[in-house]
Amino acid sequence: MRLVILDDYDQASEWAAKYICNRIIQFKPSEGKYFTLGLPTGSTPLGCYKKLIEYHKNGDLSFKYVKTFNMDEYVGLPRNHPESYHSYMWNNFFKHIDIDPNNAHILDGNALDLQAECDAFEKKIEEAGGIELFVGGIGPDGHIAFNEPGSSLSSRTRLKTLAMDTILANAKYFDGDLSKVPTMALTVGVGTVMDAREVMILITGAHKAFALYKAIEEGVNHMWTVSAFQQHPRTIFVCDEDATLELRVKTVKYFKGLMHVHNKLVDPLYSMKEN
Repeated sequence: MRLVILDDYDQASEWAAKYICNRIIQFKPSEGKYFTLGLPTGSTPLGCYKKLIEYHKNGDLSFKYVKTFNMDEYVGLPRNHPESYHSYMWNNFFKHIDIDPNNAHILDGNALDLQAECDAFEKKIEEAGGIELFVGGIGPDGHIAFNEPGSSLSSRTRLKTLAMDTILANAKYFDGDLSKVPTMALTVGVGTVMDAREVMILITGAHKAFALYKAIEEGVNHMWTVSAFQQHPRTIFVCDEDATLELRVKTVKYFKGLMHVHNKLVDPLYSMKEN
């Protein structure tokens, strides 16, 4: 497990984008060898997406041979609703890059058979060869995707009822009207994300500080589902200084020391790799 601590949100976003870019470039995707990328929604990854779009427009990165799988989608919200995750992904990312729309997979929250939709999503991931890199964000209560506190740490893609804290947090996207906020969603499971060959979790802001503390300084706990990734062989937590406010000083110093070593020895992880 690595914890990468940057000064602020913008630096954390840029670091994450560079890492994703380098992983795709180093993979050397082709028509017979697609790079599979798991993606989140929400406010945290927006800066990362903007940077990836910039790299694409500068000619540094292509998504022609990339397949994406999004973490979640609301149930019952029309696909063209401005707050659906379909709309979010197309408006904030997909329409700005060269990805084939057939390779951008998002759960259908309006499917007639929601369980069949979830099962089919798991099968699509399997048929794509699994996820190479799954990028995620977390809520203040430590949930990843919509795996709310109490979710099984071996869970798969399924229908979930949203916690009240999540509904309250999402109300800002629905004019502050709780009655407009969906109460259910389709989400990948913790086990689905754990199956990825590598996981990168973005955590920024003081309001996520306690969740980061629970994620890395305490034990694995299904009430803080992000803590499961302590047990993943390749997890990177990327955060800003504000998100470290609940961590022990010793923990912060330790991981900053590791960053210094990594930046010297593994430079492509921190600076743009040339084609």
